Amino acid sequence: MIINPGKLLAQIDSPADLKKFSKDQLVQISDELRQFIVDNVSIYGGHFGASLGVVELTVALHYVLNTPEDQLVWDVGHQAYGHKILTGRKNQFHTNRIYGGLSGFPKRSESPFDTFGVGHSSTSISAALGMAMASKYKGDKSKQHVAVIGDGSMTGGMAFEAMNHAGVSDTNLIIILNDNCMSIDPNVGALKDYLTDITTSRTYNKVKDEIWNLLGKFSKFGSSAQEVISKVEGAIKSTVLNQSNLFESLNLRYFGPVDGHDVNHLVEVLFDLKNIPGPKILHCVTVKGKGYAPAENGNKTTWHAPGLFDKVTGEIYKKKPTAPQAPKYQDVFGHTLVELAKENDKIMGVTPAMPSGSSMNIMMDEMPDRAFDVGIAEQHAVTFSAGLATQGLIPFCNIYSTFMQRAYDQVVHDVALQNLQVVLCLDRAGFAGADGPTHHGAYDIPSFRCIPNMVISAPMNEEELRNLMFTATKYQGPFSIRYPRGQGVMPEWRTAMRQIPIGQGRIIKEGEEVAILTIGHIGNYAVEACESLEKEGLNPAHYDMRFVKPLDADLLHEVFGKFKKVITVEDGALMGGFGSAVVEWMLDQGYSAQVKRLGIPDRVVEHGEQIELHRECGFDPEGIADAVREIVEIQVKR
Repeated sequence: MIINPGKLLAQIDSPADLKKFSKDQLVQISDELRQFIVDNVSIYGGHFGASLGVVELTVALHYVLNTPEDQLVWDVGHQAYGHKILTGRKNQFHTNRIYGGLSGFPKRSESPFDTFGVGHSSTSISAALGMAMASKYKGDKSKQHVAVIGDGSMTGGMAFEAMNHAGVSDTNLIIILNDNCMSIDPNVGALKDYLTDITTSRTYNKVKDEIWNLLGKFSKFGSSAQEVISKVEGAIKSTVLNQSNLFESLNLRYFGPVDGHDVNHLVEVLFDLKNIPGPKILHCVTVKGKGYAPAENGNKTTWHAPGLFDKVTGEIYKKKPTAPQAPKYQDVFGHTLVELAKENDKIMGVTPAMPSGSSMNIMMDEMPDRAFDVGIAEQHAVTFSAGLATQGLIPFCNIYSTFMQRAYDQVVHDVALQNLQVVLCLDRAGFAGADGPTHHGAYDIPSFRCIPNMVISAPMNEEELRNLMFTATKYQGPFSIRYPRGQGVMPEWRTAMRQIPIGQGRIIKEGEEVAILTIGHIGNYAVEACESLEKEGLNPAHYDMRFVKPLDADLLHEVFGKFKKVITVEDGALMGGFGSAVVEWMLDQGYSAQVKRLGIPDRVVEHGEQIELHRECGFDPEGIADAVREIVEIQVKR
């Protein structure tokens, strides 16, 4: 079903088309753009609230800037749906996040208007500053460089590192803070309180408006008048707010807060800012989900990415199962952590801005003094956990696999080298699905394998996840547990927990001629493959290794002593991954066998449903079955 845009939006296929309209028509264009997003996401799914909140800002930016010559960087990419629609992708927008369709995030290879790939957060200021420095080096003083940072991204330490540099850069850089008090979950921390103070101070806002008017009146008299006004403005900000302005202390000219939903005022402000030299920040106050009542007034976390819904009633469609369903791995983690914490008062929970996504919110609700959301700050989350561990506590630090990449040094330096008991729970390991390559958890096994003292494990089902979490509480050192996005396989999952010997795998199925070695949930695909192969007279063995490090040496001696054909399967990068570990062990032990490794290849795999990506990479159930047929030299029909 193709969604028809409104009569003005239908005429816009580029920012050049947008500029043909009068300023008075921008309100209608904003309304039509918002409705187009609602219509599409309700039917096809995707992120929702964040893009609705920046509709007016998006229209104003493309109306004022000369994009793509002017460089516009979005942070995070959840905000960029309106940007994509206005920059030539309106007719393809229904393919957003669908296999083979548009990416859900800005992507350089997709459009020249996407100046920087932004799936993770807090990167925009650094990227835009690099672009601005390049323009300065080339002597180009006319080009604008704009970073739109929002949805909690300002809580990431990298943003502050970039602002610290930007303040001494003397570049054409505009930082736009989209302040909606939300990431996926509500923002936390002192910065949120500081921004709230600014936005709610009536006295400050009244004085700010007067100063803004003075700046406009006096700017035509030259730089000396601007300097005077700037000093007066800064003094009043400090006096009224009873504190120094955080941004101006970093040498960033601060403007705002302004209404992020007044498109005409935004246009005026942006035209003014273009003519003010040096790095500056514009503070826009917006509402996540603006213009769609259920998202604007309802649970902001739910409406961040609600799935399909009825756009008239706001009812979110949910499948009604006809039989008991297995839970999501994240929920098993959340409930099991509370169970463990009730029995062990040393257990703590830590997550960087993903309490609902990781189900850490379950512990936060029941034990608020023992579970922490530290904001979008993965590095801090890991070292904070290490600090807890030095005092005899057992932190479960839950970070999506793709975001754990941001804290690699902390895992090495602050946890592993000190051999601290930190349990690193890597949610969304493997293919993340429609979020695509920026969110795929492909690299945690290769990157963790080389770290001393690190245990690497992955459960094949919910019972195994519970057992590994329990085992981690007994192990005096760093322990990682990786598990995928989505459902498990056990409707009756509340099993009694037992300790697993570190490095011990298990035999799922005895067999002949071929051994399949799997790690993690993907082992369930091997079970399906074995069942289909048995109907053809093939009888492969199946081993669930459970641990990548240390590997089960006894089990591998059995495998390579018996089988000359071995297949390894993992939902992770093949380069240096689980299969590589098995082959290295085989060579070190002097065995010789034909080994076929299945997993994520050494290339960027785009977005799509998980099963679609597994099929593309050849380790869905049929792909595993085909690998068995090929290794035993049976013709595969495709």
